[in-house]
Amino acid sequence: MTGLNKGLQKIEVALKWDPSPIGEPPHDLDIVAGTYRAADPYGAPAYLVHFDSRSPDGTINLNRDSRTGQGLGTDESMTLELERLSSEYVRVVVGITIQQGSGRKTFGGVPNTSVRILNGYTELMTSDFTGVPEATSATVAVFTRDDAGEWGIQSAIRGFDADPEGFGQLMGKDYS
Repeated sequence: MTGLNKGLQKIEVALKWDPSPIGEPPHDLDIVAGTYRAADPYGAPAYLVHFDSRSPDGTINLNRDSRTGQGLGTDESMTLELERLSSEYVRVVVGITIQQGSGRKTFGGVPNTSVRILNGYTELMTSDFTGVPEATSATVAVFTRDDAGEWGIQSAIRGFDADPEGFGQLMGKDYS
């Protein structure tokens, strides 16, 4: 990791997409963050933060939740206050999932989808999901805490064919 990727503190994940054409079911994408304990960094998440939830300690919050993609700019955003996260947690995996209530939708079928991750005003990464067009869910970044307690980021664009519930259980596994 470079110096730009170390010492991360307050992260913003911003997601946007275009709404469905008139008369078609809405596209509903969601940001999901899973936290992992030092004792089991690739096991089941200690907790997930997604639509209608926040972390128990208030360090990870979904600030904006769109169910349609309508509006200007960011449709969904999540804040991760890594510097406040308990030392018990050593990994946070962030992903995007598409609600499948009105039939199977993939990233290739949702126009102008993009995610942007910022540390303050510094852009850490962006993706438009072109590498995973057939996926219904995808991880986008993995934040890890080193032995000195500093957080770093790794881009982790990996597609999954999973609904939101299944994705929450798959996203943090070791796929190396």
